[in-house]
Amino acid sequence: MSDKTLVIGVLASGRGSNLQAIIDAIEGGGLEAKIGVVLSNKKNAHALQRAKRHHIPFQYVDPKDCPSREIYDTILLGLLKTHQVELVVLAGYMRLLTSELVRPYQGRIINVHPSLLPAFPGLHAHQQALDYGVKVSGCTIHFVDEEMDHGPVIAQASVPVFSGDKESSLSERILREEHRLLPKVIQEYSEGRLCVEGRIVQNRSDPQIEVIQ
Repeated sequence: MSDKTLVIGVLASGRGSNLQAIIDAIEGGGLEAKIGVVLSNKKNAHALQRAKRHHIPFQYVDPKDCPSREIYDTILLGLLKTHQVELVVLAGYMRLLTSELVRPYQGRIINVHPSLLPAFPGLHAHQQALDYGVKVSGCTIHFVDEEMDHGPVIAQASVPVFSGDKESSLSERILREEHRLLPKVIQEYSEGRLCVEGRIVQNRSDPQIEVIQ
């Protein structure tokens, strides 16, 4: 990798399957990036084991050690800067970020959400979609701002919702699209192809908003 390789930091709270998709894309040559560090708010998050297995720096930061969310995010900010992280990727990270982290990385934090935003933000998006009776759901990758699941949409992928679907089956179908889409978006970011104008994200190689199906 060259000295200009994009350095990303991954924040994860769970099993880290999206982290693994990034790792696989990097190791397979489809993504020109380096994971500088993986951080988690969960001591037993499998994402940390994935990082260890691939010799990626990782750290668990216990929220109980911090009297406020702002102080917690200040610690994360210090770790990200120590590892020279340029782009922060939220991959199943189950905490809302405060301005202490969002503002220093404004326009340089992306999140993966398992619905077609602005539909079904927040927790249990798959079940929300099923309860609402939608026929199509999917995933969204968006820039992060100080509101929950609110920032400009970078890319989306849709999947059908079948009669008889359960949360687990819909989740699995959407997750496959997350794994496909996330490395692609990171590569586009690393190439400087994403341009944000207000709420609109355009790909410099395409005058239309990037929507991948």
